[in-house]
Amino acid sequence: MTIVPSATAARPAQGVGPLLRAWREQRRVSQLELALRADSSARHISFIETGRSRPSEEMVLRLAEHLDVPVRERNALLLAAGYAPRFPETPLDDPALDALREGIERLIQGYEPYPALVFDAAYHVVAANRGIMMLLDGIPESLLRPPLNTMRLTLHPEGLAPRIRNLREWRGHLLEQMRRQIALRRSESLRELYEEVSAYPVPAPETDDGPEQPDPVPYFALPMRIEHEGRTLSFISSTSTFNTPMDVTVAELAIETFLPADPSTVKYLHSLLP
Repeated sequence: MTIVPSATAARPAQGVGPLLRAWREQRRVSQLELALRADSSARHISFIETGRSRPSEEMVLRLAEHLDVPVRERNALLLAAGYAPRFPETPLDDPALDALREGIERLIQGYEPYPALVFDAAYHVVAANRGIMMLLDGIPESLLRPPLNTMRLTLHPEGLAPRIRNLREWRGHLLEQMRRQIALRRSESLRELYEEVSAYPVPAPETDDGPEQPDPVPYFALPMRIEHEGRTLSFISSTSTFNTPMDVTVAELAIETFLPADPSTVKYLHSLLP
């Protein structure tokens, strides 16, 4: 699948003091604890938050690091303090990211026949392999129009939701994941997406074979159990991000891979996508 650039949203301007205080309170860190982490003093942190002291560029970045502020929001803090953004936001189709795109494509294609995809901070799919496209067989065209959104594709009653045998558990896992991201990023667009997908009705699975029997395989993590061509496939998902990214676009990319959780799923996928 061709990689496409992601959309971004503008941030409202605020003074750096209130912004830092909001991040500190969200992380439930006291002024003293933050001061100790940042090799400063509680008095100086207080002066910064109340606007009595203007932090240096280095101090803004140091505090943001210790508060685990996302890269995009670190730029917002720098702007609010009167400094230029430190981290660029390069469009994903820019030639400067050729190596990144090629590496991502090789990675997810090399994972075949198992499903793998890449999505951005808004859960828009930017790349996917044949394993993912196989799972999307039969999805209505209306849900497959760009930009594809992983949460809509999974939870929409006309998407994958009716095929997921343990939908309530998997839905709960996805919504909790979104809640964590909203708390981390404080994104209004992400909150709107959460409100949309959490309001979808929960359809019954496509097949009903009566009460489910205990799983023959002891799962080590919550599996996604999904119907495909009359078979129940089981996957454990894993999400990876880039270490110490220096670009907003790269910082917001995540690679999700689906590991077969039982031997029958492994055998079926190898027979289907040799």
